[in-house]
Amino acid sequence: MRQRRTRMRIGILGTGTLAGALGEGWLRAGHEVAVAGRSPDKARLLAERLGGGARAVAPREAVADRDAVLLAVTWQGAEDMLRGAGAADGALAGTALIDPTNAVEHGVGVLTTGPGEAMAQRLARQSPGAHVVKAFHLFPADQWTSPRAAGEPPVTVAMCGDDAEALRVVGQLVRDVGGAPAVLGPLDRARQLEEVAGFVIGLAFGGADPNSAIPRVPSVAA
Repeated sequence: MRQRRTRMRIGILGTGTLAGALGEGWLRAGHEVAVAGRSPDKARLLAERLGGGARAVAPREAVADRDAVLLAVTWQGAEDMLRGAGAADGALAGTALIDPTNAVEHGVGVLTTGPGEAMAQRLARQSPGAHVVKAFHLFPADQWTSPRAAGEPPVTVAMCGDDAEALRVVGQLVRDVGGAPAVLGPLDRARQLEEVAGFVIGLAFGGADPNSAIPRVPSVAA
């Protein structure tokens, strides 16, 4: 695993709202950001909108020699995007690969992966050597662009991953956009995090407030 620089080099695969929101926050924190997408024109427009030295590049360049790569595409397009970036050839080896995808049936929340399978684990198999970290999959993009009210605590970003250095890198990136990282466990618990996303989506589309379905339980000190 590469040693994290103070100023990290971040690649973003995707040009949607999450890519823009996190890219904006990471640029504000002083990091270097390169953006790639299926459409070079959309990548260029996003880089121009972000400013701060953000660059639009080809997918393979977006993952080359990066401290972290964000896979900010829909779950349906995630595997194609990784193929285009050369993940199967080891292009992401040694890199923290952040997976915020939710492979769920729209409006229902049922996971579309196989029984017991997590999307994060599937992506890890397709990216030999990459250190996949499940993170940023629960909150909408505007969470990372809206300032917190005075005294409001940061939201918790639950994460899973197998590599300690990758978790540290992603944890710092969480803090850089105003969140508080919390490691749930290794990547084999990613399915649990993905089920939580399905639970929230199912309740929301069913007309219920997901926040009211989760009890307020105090944290237990170690």
